[in-house]
Amino acid sequence: MKDKVVLFKKIPNQQQQLLSEYFNLVYFDKIDSSNMDAFIHEIKDADGLIGAGVKLTPAILDNALQLKVISTISVGFDHFDLDYLNKRNIALTNTPDVLTNTTADTIFTLIMCAARRTTELNNMVTAGQWTNNLKDQYFGVDVHGKTLGILGMGRIGYAVAKRAHHGFDMKINYYNRSVNKQAEQDLNAQKLELDELLATSDFVCSILPANEQTDLLIGQRELDLMKPSAIFINGGRGNVVDEQALAMALKNRNIRAAGLDVYQVEPLPTSSLLMSLDNVTLFPHIGSATAETRLAMICSAIDSLKAACSGDLTQNCVNAENITQ
Repeated sequence: MKDKVVLFKKIPNQQQQLLSEYFNLVYFDKIDSSNMDAFIHEIKDADGLIGAGVKLTPAILDNALQLKVISTISVGFDHFDLDYLNKRNIALTNTPDVLTNTTADTIFTLIMCAARRTTELNNMVTAGQWTNNLKDQYFGVDVHGKTLGILGMGRIGYAVAKRAHHGFDMKINYYNRSVNKQAEQDLNAQKLELDELLATSDFVCSILPANEQTDLLIGQRELDLMKPSAIFINGGRGNVVDEQALAMALKNRNIRAAGLDVYQVEPLPTSSLLMSLDNVTLFPHIGSATAETRLAMICSAIDSLKAACSGDLTQNCVNAENITQ
């Protein structure tokens, strides 16, 4: 008899059909207040869940009495209560590898856009305000040859550093819990304490995960340590940065510019001070948003779900060491 799996995200027909071949599949293209009761009813006897974009709280999962596996179609899993899942003996899988290069491309795009003021200048052109040669008040700054400070030297941090070092001859500093020997050997990267990295970097790029140690790690004190000419980039998690403090630093020109793909509240509220600033580039959380990568993430999540349901927790299971079989 097939395991019952509830899919809670719209995915391509081919991949949905693949799930149907392996599982007794129940499908929701999205979950909101209008169908939450129906979702809770279906998960009561579900063996597995797969999807993204829904915070599955303990209160919701208490209804899933037979649940063995959750496969999230994302690399981040901070929206799950791992302690709860461990107590329930529920395996959680994610998709860490397939989005590394795409997300690194996005982050480096933010670096380039913020440095060369592309959003501001694009708006100038489309508004019909480009009427003569560009004056020096609109000049950007070079990226090549500068110092890049990376907060979080994991897979994505290394991929960004590789682009910076080999493509733009940038000096790489990084802040991380542990030494990244590969980055130091391959890219001549140097591990620094946070304050020194902030004070010496021309670009500061956060790719940190969300946890108790990183929550609001970058606030007014940290921003004040940065050079007035520095540019701040956040491609990791929104809660790492005090958004109000960042907005004030940008408004007062305490730092030169910023480029953001993640926010404390998403979508970014229209009331945010960031919306009114001309020295910040704002992306709508597009880190892994290419057709190729999103499909690869779905396929990876399906493979991990199939493996975990059959008892194999070696494929991207984030809490495998806490699951008894």
